[in-house]
Amino acid sequence: MSRSDDTIFAPASGTGRAAIAVIRLSGPASGAVLDRLTGGRRPPPRLARLRILADPLDGAVLDHALVLWFPAPASFTGEDAAELHIHGGSAVRAAVLRSLAREPGCRMAEPGEFVRRAFLAGRMDLSAVEGLADLIDAETEAQRRQAVRQMEGGLAQTVEGWRDRLLDASALVEASLDFADEDDVPTGVEIGAGAALASLAAEMRVVLDGAGRGERLREGWLVVLAGPPKAGKSTLLNALARRDVALVSPIAGTTRDAIEVRCDVQGWPVTFVDTAGVHETDDILERQGIARTRSRAATADLALWLTPAGEGARPEPLPCPVLPVVSKQDLAPGGSATGLSFSAETGYGMEALVDAIAARLGLAEAVAGDAVLTRERHRLALAEAVASLERAGAQLAAGSPDLAAEELRLGRNALGSITGRTGVEDVLDRVFGQFCIGK
Repeated sequence: MSRSDDTIFAPASGTGRAAIAVIRLSGPASGAVLDRLTGGRRPPPRLARLRILADPLDGAVLDHALVLWFPAPASFTGEDAAELHIHGGSAVRAAVLRSLAREPGCRMAEPGEFVRRAFLAGRMDLSAVEGLADLIDAETEAQRRQAVRQMEGGLAQTVEGWRDRLLDASALVEASLDFADEDDVPTGVEIGAGAALASLAAEMRVVLDGAGRGERLREGWLVVLAGPPKAGKSTLLNALARRDVALVSPIAGTTRDAIEVRCDVQGWPVTFVDTAGVHETDDILERQGIARTRSRAATADLALWLTPAGEGARPEPLPCPVLPVVSKQDLAPGGSATGLSFSAETGYGMEALVDAIAARLGLAEAVAGDAVLTRERHRLALAEAVASLERAGAQLAAGSPDLAAEELRLGRNALGSITGRTGVEDVLDRVFGQFCIGK
């Protein structure tokens, strides 16, 4: 989708009954539309003013609203823009949207179209756009911090610094090719360029080697709750989620399908999966559930094997790391159990259990606050850039600066694709399609 001359509008707040709803406009007709809705009483730039909104068609009052006007280029999209802070009833919102839809040159925005216009206007680079998307989706404090760093340009600043140094090295190589006979071009520039490329590639390689940290924080960890029937897996899931998400019954085999809940574990996103009890059975549905348990474990970062206190059963082999724990500690003979134990009913041992899960997953070391790459797209582009730099160094060492220059061009393009400078047309629809309408 290319930049359009249409003026777009959309709700920027959630649906349903609320105290306030926000409707945004962006595009060349925003000022004229605002004038028609307010009877020519457009507020001063960036100052909220109370205005009566009336339907230009018949003059009927739509609402009393706070109105803001953002003339270009000092707006989120870089275009003329406006916001209507109306009352949040569904009828009020629908009436205002109907009135806007009748305005010439106005249409409802597509998902992510406001952000896309901001990107096309140079208000944001592509990595900052992705950071904004991550901020909207952030479920934990650690995810929020990482998203804010990227939205504020943490990744872009690093990438642009690399790109500037790569441009300097490219200039040396190009000078050795085009002006080799000039007196002001020093001899042996290939050696200096080769050393600079080696240093830059090594620095980028360090970041690339730690790329999985940022991606993992975005995606989260997966922990399977496994064990025999009636081991308390569903009760534990409800305790971790702090709400009833799984059916709890004294009847064995109640859980036959996997139930997933995404939780915040010490600031990190962890998905817990309640699975069918593992045991020998002739029940075809239970056998299918057990097969799904093993299938989920194959993709898990950790499995908690729950054994009820006093039973002493050994964990079954699973295709992932296993942490044995004793459940139903409150039912243990004498009121105690050996090893890591807990009671989801009383809360005993739950804090220690969460600490043990965090330790086994390595959450404390997962991201030290300086993760640069947060998406697979970033990692692949940086890997391509590093490979180009290493090939360029090899070409310089072999006495082929012309081939090295071409590799450096490819390396610059790869870095530019991270921030949206070059070669991103094929990913734009996917990136901006992640946003809701109105963003």
